[in-house]
Amino acid sequence: MTAPKRKLFVTTALPYANGSFHIGHIMEYIQADIWVRLQRMRGHEVHFVCADDAHGTPIMLKAESEGITPQQLVARIAAERPQYLNGFHISFDNWHSTDSEENTRLSQDIYRKLRDAGLIERRVIQQFFDPVKAMFLPDRYIKGQCPKCSSPDQNGDNCEVCGAVYAPTDLKNPVSALTGATPELRDSEHFFFKLSDPRCVEFLKGWTQDGRLQPQIANKANEWLSSESGLSDWDISRDAPYFGIPIPDAPGKFFYVWLDAPVGYLASLANYFGKQGIDFESFLADPATRQVHFIGKDIVNFHCLFWPAMMHFTGKPYKVPDNVYVHGFITVSGEKMSKSRGTGISPLRYLEIGMNPEWLRYYIAAKLNANVEDLDFNPDDFIARINSDLVGKYVNIASRCAGFITKRFDGKLATGLPAEGEALLAELRAAKEAVAQYLDGREFSKAIREIMALADRTNEYVNAHAPWELAKKEGAEAELHQVCSVALLAFRTLTTMLAPIMPDTAARVGAFLNCSFASWDDESPLTVINPYTHLMTRADVKIMDKLFDLPEAIAAAAPAKAEKKVEKKAEPAVEPAAEAAHISIDDFGKVDLRIAKIVSAEHVEGAAKLLKLQLDIGEVVDGQPKPRQVFAGIKSAYDPATLVGRLTVMVANLAPRKMKFGMSEGMVLAASDEAGEVPGLFILSPDSGAQPGMRVR
Repeated sequence: MTAPKRKLFVTTALPYANGSFHIGHIMEYIQADIWVRLQRMRGHEVHFVCADDAHGTPIMLKAESEGITPQQLVARIAAERPQYLNGFHISFDNWHSTDSEENTRLSQDIYRKLRDAGLIERRVIQQFFDPVKAMFLPDRYIKGQCPKCSSPDQNGDNCEVCGAVYAPTDLKNPVSALTGATPELRDSEHFFFKLSDPRCVEFLKGWTQDGRLQPQIANKANEWLSSESGLSDWDISRDAPYFGIPIPDAPGKFFYVWLDAPVGYLASLANYFGKQGIDFESFLADPATRQVHFIGKDIVNFHCLFWPAMMHFTGKPYKVPDNVYVHGFITVSGEKMSKSRGTGISPLRYLEIGMNPEWLRYYIAAKLNANVEDLDFNPDDFIARINSDLVGKYVNIASRCAGFITKRFDGKLATGLPAEGEALLAELRAAKEAVAQYLDGREFSKAIREIMALADRTNEYVNAHAPWELAKKEGAEAELHQVCSVALLAFRTLTTMLAPIMPDTAARVGAFLNCSFASWDDESPLTVINPYTHLMTRADVKIMDKLFDLPEAIAAAAPAKAEKKVEKKAEPAVEPAAEAAHISIDDFGKVDLRIAKIVSAEHVEGAAKLLKLQLDIGEVVDGQPKPRQVFAGIKSAYDPATLVGRLTVMVANLAPRKMKFGMSEGMVLAASDEAGEVPGLFILSPDSGAQPGMRVR
């Protein structure tokens, strides 16, 4: 069945141009690319674009620290992009930059139209100003004591110790993170987009609830729109010095990066159309054009509130998004990936060590659905899926049957097929529409399950007829020819369904079978095939050691688990723990054990085993208590709320250790049964009367 033709303008979120791609970018691009490739195979008109998000204070300051211009920094980062995009077979039609003539023109045009619609307002606000750097400071560049708990060295918008949220002007003893200077409060005129305007609110209540958003996102938008405080107006301006687009008729004022970043979608499309000779305004104004964005869940408010409101009230030729498809984060073995923490998978490393990019494309597809859920990369599961599904089920069909066709029948497929074989092929062809619907609805994991179930059916057919046995059997030439032909025709249909996910493999299968996978509906006859060449290798578990370092908690546990398995095979009984070697009293005296009061305890985002503790051991700085921060692997045994106020024992002179979640400044003591007969983990507690800071001797 041929679907009505679509005109699609598809984008992914713009990566910030101060660093290389991380695996989260690649996951999003793969998801969008699979969807786009399906649309192309179905005959739809698709324009798939993206760009570097090139403006803002962080890029300006990073370039300054390197002694180069922001443009030079952005160009250096942009030069890296093709090796990632080509390496993972991402089929963007155009890659551009927000620091471009097109983006300047479009952003300023959008601003003027919003201003003329009465949705831009000027207000004088107070901001911190660094007198040494001679610039107004964004929140992230202000540090000070938390106004709630007095913890030092906290950010300008929230406290990492007690979790309080506040304005930078609420900080005690604020300092500039750039120069250490005491910032001054100064007045500055800023420009605001009036998102609280009743017109915007009314429009967004309709737009967010009309089915274009996933239910989870529509519900979140409804919460924002229905809150008692209502929507806040959006500060869209920044003061010089700033790397960005100047605001028309406002010297020294620039658009905040988040205003011109989504306009970068349009700028990239305009740049592409300029090269292709396509009319940009006519395309956007066409009611048949559908604008689709793929984004992560961390930028929903910009894409589902500000962006559609901007586009709606700017008016033609601009259009509001037709769909915003939101996905979750990617984790590794349950731990949140983070570039800033130095954890996760490097996509460039993945390519450099020779891992097949389509392994990752397939694995991501096998885990993705249409909901806003995190995707977990589990190394063991990754290896198992590749070897079982792609090699053991899919490639196995061709590798077992193709040789008989080329060696015994001159590469020609049988023209007359048995009823059983025709029934199998009909079953596979009938399933293509359901698979297409799954892929179109971004239910990729369902599509994979259906395809692999069909691969199982094909392998059952091959196994039942055993062509390797028929090849030895006298008078079975015709049956051998038919069985192998059915298998390869089934393989062709399975490849069609996998082509959006594994385009490079599909191209090599096309060369082998003498067919094309450009069209989803192509069922043209196959007559002659070429000699089979190896399509895919198995994934070796050892390659994971080269790919990435496991998160600390997992890496620390891995040797113990492996050792325990070996012990179980050699001797079922668990041996008592060996006695530790003797130490002297002087050795013991080197360990500074202190009574500690747990001031706060909280879960660590992205950590499966850790709690973050603030421990009072009697230390005072500038007349204020200074707790120690410790990350403890006791999450499985304790609810953080039950720990606050308790006394425990900590090692106070352990060298501070920089972990991916922050600095750990000691260690709490806990007991556990090594034999496993007494389940649980038990932190040590002193007798009543002990006080924080007392030495344990």
